[in-house]
Amino acid sequence: MPVPMAPLARKNRPLVLGIAAVALALGAASAALAQRDPAYAAARAAGQVGEKTDGYLGYPSPPPPALRSMVEDLNIKRRAVYSEKAQAAGATIEEYAFTSGCRLITQTAPGEKYEGPGGNWLTRSSAPPQRDGRCP
Repeated sequence: MPVPMAPLARKNRPLVLGIAAVALALGAASAALAQRDPAYAAARAAGQVGEKTDGYLGYPSPPPPALRSMVEDLNIKRRAVYSEKAQAAGATIEEYAFTSGCRLITQTAPGEKYEGPGGNWLTRSSAPPQRDGRCP
């Protein structure tokens, strides 16, 4: 299913995605550090949480309540960043989040879980991850 685009963004899609990628790169370091607390890092390493193509964190298997609460909080924080960055880039939150998801999946480490193009959960190997064909 294609990501819906506003008329102006549709016309300038390469520019919008380029701006989104640059903005994401600038904000990614601080967001990544905030998400790497010991509990999050342990859950990620254990395959209990992974990156989704929509730019948010998800669960390859049903999570315990404490993990669900932590991930929901991180996803709320991501959405706030996506909202701010999307507005600055002239994109929708969904467009910006999708582009972010593409990038975050690329940044997964071997052994970590991520959502594949078909929506199934995959474990990252030493090879590049499988990404959605719409990823920039």
